[in-house]
Amino acid sequence: MPKKGSKKSALEQKLLHQIQTMELPTPETEFVFCNDRKWRFDFAWYEIMLSVEVEGGVWTSGRHTRPKGFTEDIIKYNEAAIMGWTVLRYPVTLINSGFAANQIVIAYDRLYKIMVE
Repeated sequence: MPKKGSKKSALEQKLLHQIQTMELPTPETEFVFCNDRKWRFDFAWYEIMLSVEVEGGVWTSGRHTRPKGFTEDIIKYNEAAIMGWTVLRYPVTLINSGFAANQIVIAYDRLYKIMVE
């Protein structure tokens, strides 16, 4: 469920456009996967438990690379894994190159195949 008043960053919008171009189902955005902590994924396909996180600020010492933010992200992603989620994380370089969208398609296809078997 989207967070009220939330806006996707330009990088998130770019990745969403790439995903839609690849003809994948549109993911849920700002999907809350842990109500107790109010943790969200940038993008999620709940039915196959695939999530994608856009990691901004990697090259500019943003929140995700400072000790407190980095540690909090580790806790969040580990909890997601314990819950059965596949979490893919991408910085700007991998989104801009198209690598992220291509890898998301591969992950989606593999997880969907497992689900329907």
